[in-house]
Amino acid sequence: MNNPLIIENTITHEKIFKSLPIDEEVLFNGGMMITETDTKGIITYANRKFREMTGFSREELIGSPHSINRHPDMPRGTFRGMWKIISAKKYWRGYVKNMRKDGKFYWVLVYIQPKYDDKGEHIGFIAGRKIPYKESVKDASELYAKLHGDEYINDEVFFDDGYDLYLKGKI
Repeated sequence: MNNPLIIENTITHEKIFKSLPIDEEVLFNGGMMITETDTKGIITYANRKFREMTGFSREELIGSPHSINRHPDMPRGTFRGMWKIISAKKYWRGYVKNMRKDGKFYWVLVYIQPKYDDKGEHIGFIAGRKIPYKESVKDASELYAKLHGDEYINDEVFFDDGYDLYLKGKI
């Protein structure tokens, strides 16, 4: 689909209409939000905490691309780098500004790792989210605002240890 405000569920084929962003933050109150996806990023599991925070139902989430809760303030390079790293079956960690079903936003610190079946075959990814560090959210927000344009999609800060190197002043 070409309209980023319309998501199509791959199981039900229903169209889910995303809200326009609202500049109102909802603070993540703790616990662990967990999702699992297949190797293409289609959600196969979303725990109760994730459903409550995002406002999407289980039926809306399962079968939908994980971009269902992507906030337009996030630079595309973040996800390009993330996919490069996790497709190589490496772990990824990063700060992400997400958008709820109602258009409000929330920040999380996300950890993504590969998921394997009993035979050791790579079958998808598991993502856990926790409360982000406030100062790091401020840093990430400022950096993402600077690197939002498509001309930055391949910026080194988005790949491998780029963000950590940036925080240390090395790039």
